[in-house]
Formats: sequence, structure tokens, C-alpha cells
Amino acid sequence: MRVLVIGGSGQLGSEIRRRWSGDRIVAPGHDTLDLAVPASMDAAIAGSDAEAVINCAAFHNVDRCESEVETALRINAVAVERLAELCAQSGKRFVTISTDYVFDGATEWPYSENDCAHPISAYGLSKYAGELLVERLRSDALVVRTCGVYGVRPSATKGYTFIDRVIAQARAGERGRVVDDVVASPTYAGHLAEALRALLATNARGVVHACNVGPVSWYDFAAEALRQAGIDAQLDAISSG
Repeated sequence: MRVLVIGGSGQLGSEIRRRWSGDRIVAPGHDTLDLAVPASMDAAIAGSDAEAVINCAAFHNVDRCESEVETALRINAVAVERLAELCAQSGKRFVTISTDYVFDGATEWPYSENDCAHPISAYGLSKYAGELLVERLRSDALVVRTCGVYGVRPSATKGYTFIDRVIAQARAGERGRVVDDVVASPTYAGHLAEALRALLATNARGVVHACNVGPVSWYDFAAEALRQAGIDAQLDAISSG
């Protein structure tokens, strides 16, 4: 399959490029395809012979989204709508990655695709807006919600991964502080890349949840990362409130 990957240098995009060896992957750099620049999206899609477009890019620095709401909506919603529209016009399948932040986290059980979204952050709101805009345009698009993606490559907007930060603090002799009252299902980018490939192969559409099994607090996740790295360091458990 010929695939155009947007955000191909990030955690997930890098794994798609590495693992989808039987497919022809094209991943334009940020200087060529920027979701904040509509003309670059138009040119990239029009000039591509890809059968499918996978959007892994987003503005997902959660804290910055709160202070830069307009930017979050422009990249996570308006640009995604434009990508879906361009793909529809050129007969390309469209896949975009969404997030567990579309939910409020108030339940004690794993969310399913049938649960109602209720974002409580600017980031979550912008991503859900993107979902709704895509759904309005295309019934055959695929929206993949995932959770706590981690991998070898950091995201472009953050510049680091959660595990990078935990390990760097420990090696610097700093005592890490990690929330212990927020539970997630951290998802390895390599596993998510394989799941996306399987979903495309089965012509999946609509909203699909894809994450690793095993809910864990961020504190316990950080502690396990240190253990596996062979680092003897202490962490302080803190509240998210």
C-alpha cells in the first residue's frame, strides 16, 4: 500500500516508517507539510499518489493548549477537517489519531467507543472537534483514539517523552514527582503502528480505540520504567488536584 504519513518523524510516525516494511511510506518533513499552513496540506495531498493518508501530527502539549486555544483548534480540528476533505476529493483513505482526552476520566472502567465524549481540557476539546468535523465530512474515515503513547522518538511539540524525563531526572539526582491518582493505559508506539496496519487491512472505519492492555497510574508506570532501566531512584507520589 502507498501511504502518506503526516507527522512521520514523531513517536508513532517513526514506528510506522520502521515497521511497515511491505508498504511504500512517504513522510514529508514539517518544512514541507505543516498543519498550520493550509497551502502546504493542499500541495502535499494533491502531489501524492498515496492510497491512504495517516495523520499522526497534532498540537498535544496539554498545558500549552490551555493558553493557546486558537492554535490547538486550528491544528487539531480545522486542519484535520481540511485533510479529510482533500482525501475525499482525491479518493484517498483517511486515518487520524485521537486521544483519551476526549473523555473526562470520571468513570472507573475502561472507555468504549460507545461512551459519550466529554472533554474537560482545551486539548481534549480541540481533538474531539476534529473528530466531529471528520465524521461530518466522511463516513469512511477512521479515527483511532489511543492513550499515553510512548516510544523512542519524542513528539515535536514536547521534545521529550515521559520516560525520557523520568530517567533524566533520576540520573541527574533529582527526586521525581509523578501523579498517582491518574490511571491510564500507556501505549507503546510500535504496538500502535502494528494495530493501525491491521485496521487498514480490514478496512475499518468510524471510531476505534487502540491501546495497550493494563491500566496503571503514572506513578507506577514511572517506577517500572526506572526499574527496567536499572536505576535506583526515589519518586514522590503527588495528587493531580
